[in-house]
Amino acid sequence: MFPGVSFAQLAPGEVFRMECSLAKEQVQEAIISQPPIFLRHLQPIDREVVIEGDAGDLEQLSDMIRNARLTFMNRRTAVHIRRNASSAFHYTASDTKAVLDAVLEEIDAEPVVQEPEVIISIYAANDRLYAGFGTPEEMLSDWPGGAVRFQREEGQISRAKFKLLEAERTFGIRYSDFKNALDIGAAPGGWSSLLLERGLRVTAVDPADMHPSLGGHPALTHLKQNASDVSLTPESFDLLVCDMSWSPMLMCRLVLDLKAALKPEATAVITIKLMHKKPLQTIREVKERLETGFRVLGAKQLFHNREEMTLYLKKK
Repeated sequence: MFPGVSFAQLAPGEVFRMECSLAKEQVQEAIISQPPIFLRHLQPIDREVVIEGDAGDLEQLSDMIRNARLTFMNRRTAVHIRRNASSAFHYTASDTKAVLDAVLEEIDAEPVVQEPEVIISIYAANDRLYAGFGTPEEMLSDWPGGAVRFQREEGQISRAKFKLLEAERTFGIRYSDFKNALDIGAAPGGWSSLLLERGLRVTAVDPADMHPSLGGHPALTHLKQNASDVSLTPESFDLLVCDMSWSPMLMCRLVLDLKAALKPEATAVITIKLMHKKPLQTIREVKERLETGFRVLGAKQLFHNREEMTLYLKKK
């Protein structure tokens, strides 16, 4: 995307310092307009603080906020602190946040955790602190480092539910706006359970058993068949979801074969496994194949994905 860009690794395979010749605003605009699949968080570096390993580190961060007070005054402001394992910064994230929240109150800002208007993001590298200010949109997420974390619920069927929740946030979907969902490869029922909670009628397709907690649910129909063998009424579903460990091309063929069961402009949320040596080539081929029947509105490697990406589609 950016000719001449360079990267320095701050945490192995996870956090990098990026430098390029374009202005910060140009970089942010380009990335917001075409979000890269494997990028969850983008923090500008507006200030650098050399770590001394004493209380002076917190004082320098406090002065940084006071000097930029016009950025935060009368605005809901979140403080995000992350660190790498070998950082010389000795203070915990909670202690640092407590100090900086007090400074924000001092300058008439409103410290918040959720739904901030502006974020102060601080990354503690080995010997220095990198700090930047921006909106959640500019940083691509309102979670520290783009790491979306949900609270595990009592009786939750599986952690796979978190993937569907994160997709809802990332792509701006509201599952409660749909009526009839088709869940392919549904067992044991993590995704089906979320859709049932949102008030949808769900047809779950899987030869394996669903979780006992879903037994007898009045809005759930379980078809104990392979998805390739099932017979469905045309144009009967406005949402399709699928989280199966199939090869990417087999997944594309399956979803395209099920297109007739979807209403016009129906939405699909599916995961594509990237277990091969050429993930970028796989992504291009998958998108090209699916675009014969769907518009690809979003593609993201979510925090709760592993070696896979999640696609957000609309039926053509």
